[in-house]
Amino acid sequence: MSLEGLLRGVCDDFEAELVEFNGECDHVHLLVNFPPKVSISKLVNSLKGVSSRRLKQLHPELVKPAYMKNALWSPSYYAGSVGGAPISVIRQYIEQQTRPQ
Repeated sequence: MSLEGLLRGVCDDFEAELVEFNGECDHVHLLVNFPPKVSISKLVNSLKGVSSRRLKQLHPELVKPAYMKNALWSPSYYAGSVGGAPISVIRQYIEQQTRPQ
């Protein structure tokens, strides 16, 4: 299973939609449409926690580097609201990023 597939599954659990996925070698960009009843911090925590556990199960070579840093993901994240921006502009920005491996 791919990282994108894992994140889509978590979004489904939150009744959210992963609209766009991309990123660079050290971070990902997600465009997520989620209902107002969902706390962004709970969604991000679940996205990071589930993906970290599953990626380490699927790719044992990640366990040692994650152990050395005590985490696969950084504890920080950036979330921005794009309610006023056209979705096409946001999607284009994310598509222009390099897809993580």
